[in-house]
Amino acid sequence: MDQLSLVVKSARPAQWVKNVTVFAPIVFSGFLFSEGALLKVIWAFVLFCLMSSGIYIFNDIVDVKRDREHPFKKNRPIASGRVPIEIAVFAWLLLCLTSLALGYLTSSFFFVSMLAYFLLNIAYSLWFKEIPIVDVFVIAAGFVLRVYAGGFVINVHMDVWFLLTVVSASLFLAVGKRRSEMTLLSGLGRDIKRSRTTLIHYTPDLLDAYTSMFANTTWLTYALFSFLHPTFKPEGKVLTLFALLPRTLIVDKWLMITVPVVIFGVMRYMQLIYEKNQGESPHKVLMSDKTIMGTVLLWGVMVVVILYML
Repeated sequence: MDQLSLVVKSARPAQWVKNVTVFAPIVFSGFLFSEGALLKVIWAFVLFCLMSSGIYIFNDIVDVKRDREHPFKKNRPIASGRVPIEIAVFAWLLLCLTSLALGYLTSSFFFVSMLAYFLLNIAYSLWFKEIPIVDVFVIAAGFVLRVYAGGFVINVHMDVWFLLTVVSASLFLAVGKRRSEMTLLSGLGRDIKRSRTTLIHYTPDLLDAYTSMFANTTWLTYALFSFLHPTFKPEGKVLTLFALLPRTLIVDKWLMITVPVVIFGVMRYMQLIYEKNQGESPHKVLMSDKTIMGTVLLWGVMVVVILYML
């Protein structure tokens, strides 16, 4: 049981929050409350959780020597030696092969997206994470594949502007992670090259420029997505607020009122990166910072109300 709990810890279930992006297509296509479609996306979410956990275990196997030089990663079960490599390899194969087999039985195109995600992350663990700029692009590609997988499983179209928003946001998070890693390792007097090779090719000023660039593109692409989103019609909605308003107050682009919330969230995350150096683990920021959690919750409620209740 101790070994099982350590393997579960290596699978990093806290990181499953990243797989929530598979729900984006069902939310913005209008099928969120369709039981059949929702169950399919939940199933896709479960399979990506199995897949991503297997990938994390594989990454820890590949990085076991390097993680032992990291101030925090050295305490991971595989790096610390508490989980033998043989057990880790078995867990990796079991999780990844099971998720791929179930994905194949789910949908052909969904399986292709899962296979692409698997191969991309294997390549990342072995090669791409050593190549500056390419490393953050691969992280962004993983989020895009999740979104496409969510669209494939229910066969809906995903707006290109939302895909660009996902790309920009994931690049923003990835660059912020690199910035915080550099600050952390430098502050502890660690050899950056021994902990993460790509960091020697980045400078603080360069990462600051990247962070600002992707912070801007995140909210700008989302603003364009909200502006270009198809107009909403009151027919068939739970509420008919539009019918009660004078024409002077009627606006077709109600989704645009969520843009300030997105801007606030981006600004808050940048504050955490620079003031508190908390960007190394984006999932921890999302799950621990009350302001970020409240912002995400508010945005989610506003989107659902606007799309499904107005």
